[in-house]
Amino acid sequence: MSKLVIVESPAKAKTIEKYLSEIGKYRVVASVGHIRDLPKNQKKAIDIEKGFKPNYEITKGKEKVISEIKSLAKKADEVLLATDPDREGEAIAWHLKEAVGLKDAKRIVFNEITKEAIQEAINHPRKIDDDLKQAQEARRVLDRLFGYGLSGLIWKKVRYGLSAGRVQSPALRILMEREREIRAFIPEDFWVLTADLKSKDLTFTATCIEEPRDKKEVDRILSEGKSGDWIIKDIKETKAKRSPYAPFITSTLQQAASTRLGYSPARTMQLAQKLYEAGHITYMRTDSTNLSKQ
Repeated sequence: MSKLVIVESPAKAKTIEKYLSEIGKYRVVASVGHIRDLPKNQKKAIDIEKGFKPNYEITKGKEKVISEIKSLAKKADEVLLATDPDREGEAIAWHLKEAVGLKDAKRIVFNEITKEAIQEAINHPRKIDDDLKQAQEARRVLDRLFGYGLSGLIWKKVRYGLSAGRVQSPALRILMEREREIRAFIPEDFWVLTADLKSKDLTFTATCIEEPRDKKEVDRILSEGKSGDWIIKDIKETKAKRSPYAPFITSTLQQAASTRLGYSPARTMQLAQKLYEAGHITYMRTDSTNLSKQ
C-alpha cells in the first residue's frame, strides 16, 4: 500500500476506492464523521477568558477509528484527507491531522464522486484551509454559547429535547415578530367578482379588476352586469418567456421535497447524502448551481 485516503462516509469510501484502484495502490478509510468535539460540560468546552478558545476531546466510540487510521498512516507513503468540500469537512480534516498526528497530510477536494473528479483532485492536492477551519470553529463555539442557554428556555416553554443555536435563535425572533404582526392585523371584508361568459363556441371567466369593500357597491355592479349585454372592447396579446428552473441548491432541494413529497429537511438530506455517496448527484450542501459535465 502506498497511499492512504481518508473520507467521512464508509459508503463513499467503497465507491472512491473502486475508482482509485484503476490508477494505483490506494487504501480508502472512513472517519465516520467527526472524531473530536467540544465536551458537554460548558465550562470545560470553551475558555472564554482566553479568547473563546475551544477545548476538544475525542468523541466517544471513535478511539478505535483513530487507532486504525494511525496504524494505516504509518505504513502509507502519503496520506490524503478527502473529507467533504465544506467548512465542516475542512474542520474534520484538521481534527484528523491533529488527533492522528499527521505531519505531511495533504487535502484533496471534489464536488462529485465521479472517476474524473476524483482523479483530478488527486492531481491537485493542497494544504488544509485554515480560514475554513476557523469558520467552522466559530460556528461551533457560537452554537454552544447560544444553544445551551436558549435550549434550556425552549425545553421549559415549548417541549423538552428541542435544540436551538446560532441559526434557530434569530429565526425564532423573526417568527415571533411575524406572529405579532399577525395578531395586530385588523381584517377587512372584500369581494372578488367573476362572470362566466359565452360567445359562440368560446366560454371563459372574466374577473373584476376592482375588489369592492362595500356591499352596496357589490350589489350595484352585479345589478348592472346582469341587466345588459357584454361586449369585448379590446384584446391584448403578450409573449411570455419561461426559462427552465436552475439546478437544485440546498435550500431549493429541501423546499421542493417538502412541497411535492412532504419530506422533512432531515429526511431530504439523508437521501441526498446516499445519492451523493453513490455518485448519482453532485455535492448537495451548496449554494452553487454548477452541474457535473459527466
